[in-house]
Amino acid sequence: MDVRAVAVAGRGLLDPQEPVFVADDEALLRGRSVFEFLLDRHLARFVVSAERVGLAAPDPAECERLAELAIGACEEQDLALRLYWTGRTLAVTAGPVDPELEAQRARGLRLVSASWSTGALAGAKSTSYAENMAAQDAAVVAGADDALLVASDGTVLEAPTANVWWREGDTLVTPSLDLPILAGVTRGLLLELAEQETVEGVFPVARLFAADEVFVCSSIREVMPVASVDGKPFGLGPAAEVLQQELRRRAAS
Repeated sequence: MDVRAVAVAGRGLLDPQEPVFVADDEALLRGRSVFEFLLDRHLARFVVSAERVGLAAPDPAECERLAELAIGACEEQDLALRLYWTGRTLAVTAGPVDPELEAQRARGLRLVSASWSTGALAGAKSTSYAENMAAQDAAVVAGADDALLVASDGTVLEAPTANVWWREGDTLVTPSLDLPILAGVTRGLLLELAEQETVEGVFPVARLFAADEVFVCSSIREVMPVASVDGKPFGLGPAAEVLQQELRRRAAS
């Protein structure tokens, strides 16, 4: 993310190159911090994530104030907004959305599956993302764009930074939040926006491979079609396109 503006509680707007976190902050020492991308529903999850890692809840009003400061300091209209809370420092960054995302949406993502053992923070939006990023890096080395995380028993989980969906005929399928996966805000919106039947549950990866269409969703990527998984091609079907249009329509309303 190309950060154009940074706002920090108690300090106001900072130069994006200026240090934000002190050297003994547990965010740096032990990865004890949480982050979010947007406001409204994301703020609610921000509080839950803080509780999961043992941090006091951040002040929602201060989050909104800092977000307005950061947004106001940027010229771009289409921005990615991130909030960070370490228990000592509350910071907000803003920057333009990666223009490469639209090119990826046009061709679809290539995924490779990765056997995954989840930890206690699997459902928290914490900055303890080293294992997720390692899985993503390994996928890129293998010639793909991202990883598909699969439990040791073959259950489909999620992608390192996105929730996973697929279409079986007219039915949309996505892993249940009873699994150790993140309760994605965009995932929740898609459940509301989808006009066809949606099914949440525990599914073997073989069921995904038999799907008519596969896609992932996240706050930054929005709805992103998947072109292949482990080399098996999938057509860029209609569900992802329709949901992407509806998501953009909701954002603009």
